[in-house]
Amino acid sequence: MNVRNQKSLLLLLASLVVFFIGCSKKEAPKEGKEETGKELKVWKIPNIDNGAEFYFSPDGKSMIGNAKFDDDSVHHVYIIRIDGSYIKRINNKGEDACSYYFPDGKKIIWTSTRDNLDLPKGDWSDTRNYPTGAELYTSDLEGGNVVRLTHNKYYDAEVSVSPDGKKILFTREIDGKCDLWVMDVDGTNQRQITFTDEWQEGGSFYLEDSETIIYRAWQRKDEGKRGMPMTIFTIKDDGTDFKQITHDPGTNWAPFPAPDNDHFTYIRVLPPFNFEIYMMSLKTGEKTRLTYNKAFDGFPVISPDGKLLGFSSNRDKPKGVRKLSPYLMDISSLNVGPKD
Repeated sequence: MNVRNQKSLLLLLASLVVFFIGCSKKEAPKEGKEETGKELKVWKIPNIDNGAEFYFSPDGKSMIGNAKFDDDSVHHVYIIRIDGSYIKRINNKGEDACSYYFPDGKKIIWTSTRDNLDLPKGDWSDTRNYPTGAELYTSDLEGGNVVRLTHNKYYDAEVSVSPDGKKILFTREIDGKCDLWVMDVDGTNQRQITFTDEWQEGGSFYLEDSETIIYRAWQRKDEGKRGMPMTIFTIKDDGTDFKQITHDPGTNWAPFPAPDNDHFTYIRVLPPFNFEIYMMSLKTGEKTRLTYNKAFDGFPVISPDGKLLGFSSNRDKPKGVRKLSPYLMDISSLNVGPKD
């Protein structure tokens, strides 16, 4: 589902809030002493007060994600410049979810229910009631030349594109079971990657080799539980070389790869249910905490040059307000950019 709110705007966030918001301190994950530290420079992208899960354009100057403005009855896909100077709605039919850029920067892909308005609406925030009829579409950067890629009335979402621009990666749910799928960029040659009965896979992204996929999954037996544990894995897109990356029993969510083909950012839920962003090395397993804020910080993504972290947060909102806004962090000092 890359990873990576899946789901009305807040996609998996809304689902996680349901799981975590009512938990008591007694039920919180047991971890060691709270880490202390200082964030790198952080600033808010202006002019968006209700938007989340934004992904960088190939040139790093714009982002695409879900937002809701005053004239929107539901969330739609928007393109924004990272300085907030330009905001463009891509679609105005149905309800939209996950979106992503193609590596040429000229085309985008997004999820919408625009052609299945007669089907039950479902609930983007309820993993047991995802909207059927969430289909995948491509378009240009103005929302023109729309091409529908899927026609099955399943839940097709959590979409991303391989760095070489040849493959589309997404989550498909059939009869309550989520798996990773891949297809060619024209929608043909759709094939299933994961076939596990016990796990719900999603939030997937290709590493720089355009073969290895990083994703998160939870066990079906844990669905609906408070403090739902999640695990991060990697797998090749032919279904081989499966590896478990995180091994703690807590929530490890929303992985996104750095352009150095080693590090990735992700979310850990710290007691008492504090969503914080971490970076981890696939080679060494070393973890680095990036955010230190009691508000929700989630949906971390890294710019193509490795210098910026984009994430969604309600740190500027009054207590109890769940609306998110996009933020940027200067991570140039971490040296996770492309390697020669």
